[in-house]
Amino acid sequence: MPRSTAGAAPAIAPRRFFHGSQDAARAILDIPLGQNFQPGMFGRMFPLLKKFTAKEEDLAELGKAMIETPAQAADPTRDNAGVPAGFTYFGQFVDHDITLDTTPFPERDVDPQAVENFRTPALELDSVYGNGPGAHPFLYQKGSGGLFKIGANQNVGASPTLDHDLHRDNQGVALIGDPRNDENLIVAQLHLAIEKFHNKVMTTRGLNFTDTRRAVTLHYQWIVLHDFLPKIVDPAVLQNVLSKGRKFYRPKKYPFIPVEFAAAAYRFGHSMVRETYSHNRIFPNATLMQEFQFTGLSGSFVPVPSNWPIDWRRFFETTQKAPGNAFNLSRKIDAGLTPQLGSLPLGDPKPERNNLAVRNLVRGNSFKLPSGQSVAAAMGVAPLTPAELSSGADGAAAKAKGFHKKSPLWYYILKEAEVKAGGAHLGPVGSRIVAEVFVGLLEMSKDSILSKGNKTWRPDLGPKPGEFTMAQLVEFVGELNPVGD
Repeated sequence: MPRSTAGAAPAIAPRRFFHGSQDAARAILDIPLGQNFQPGMFGRMFPLLKKFTAKEEDLAELGKAMIETPAQAADPTRDNAGVPAGFTYFGQFVDHDITLDTTPFPERDVDPQAVENFRTPALELDSVYGNGPGAHPFLYQKGSGGLFKIGANQNVGASPTLDHDLHRDNQGVALIGDPRNDENLIVAQLHLAIEKFHNKVMTTRGLNFTDTRRAVTLHYQWIVLHDFLPKIVDPAVLQNVLSKGRKFYRPKKYPFIPVEFAAAAYRFGHSMVRETYSHNRIFPNATLMQEFQFTGLSGSFVPVPSNWPIDWRRFFETTQKAPGNAFNLSRKIDAGLTPQLGSLPLGDPKPERNNLAVRNLVRGNSFKLPSGQSVAAAMGVAPLTPAELSSGADGAAAKAKGFHKKSPLWYYILKEAEVKAGGAHLGPVGSRIVAEVFVGLLEMSKDSILSKGNKTWRPDLGPKPGEFTMAQLVEFVGELNPVGD
């Protein structure tokens, strides 16, 4: 078993999961082809628009310019006062619930309709529940009727041993519905919170597994629609989609994940990542790279040491407040990424591909996404001007490569949020793509808060009927700060 630590960080191993064949990925996840899984679940929202491509070396120059300086990363004016940092990782958790693309990076000329999505395109928490106790009993406590197994922490010094880790095998691998939810400690602790939420709902309400899962899933969907989305998209755009309907995401038969969403618009969260986090009272200045140490995927310090469980008061606006200035805000949604994302230990033989901005730009290029300007025009939105796209160090790099006139969609969406919304939320193009996909996935689900039979459904697990937030979920679990003050 790996040793515990509170000191120096080891190198983080490269991400080593689901880079093989699609058959291998299906075998790992044990997802059957059937009624709830259709091949080719990726597609295009704007199939008739001209595809935009660029030279990888030009994209690499833009990606390098998108990495902030240490001074910029430490600048408190670049914090987003409207979005607590927990939503950065909630967004990642949601992404893992609806998409899994196993196409090897950086495969070129990818046909989205030939790429299988190994997650169901629905907000149904299959990333947590797997296929349920019958098919995936290793996730659940034997004889419990469907309670999740919870892992114990390894004891460190004066910190007591806690049951505040994911359940793991003897190699430290998390036994969970989607292994990606153990790629950093914050998203892993969030996954754990959802499992504990399920367990508490089941035990306190006296429900069977099926009814508990439904209650948990509907409350989770409510959080996505009423707590998360209003923070990261323009609220006016979201309201327009809800009241007047979707204009651009309109699947004919089955819901699918558009590549304009998966490879561009929904990657806005990378700009929200902080350089450091006030994790708990023991680690008030945890670096981003430290948050990646305590995971089975990094091969580092698991089970999670008993001094590392998260203090949720520092990540969501709970009624119990974090002490002093310990509350973490996300960073603004803009064209800047924190320095640690510019040099990831991914082991790519091309050094520039260890830069997350470069990887995103190259990935979008492989799908031949349309330019940001063409998507804006298709939506009837006035595109950003060349002058707006040329602002800042990243803008200068964009202009040098001609991207101020035709821009990679991911870069355009980040720049649009920066220019049009001051980084507070996505701009008109990004908001429309993200809002329409999420509303569409909910509307096309057979059992969701927006499906026909549930129009009057309202949450009942919070302090006030008809209201439920992520902060209220972690409060319901009752373990806001396991390591104490």
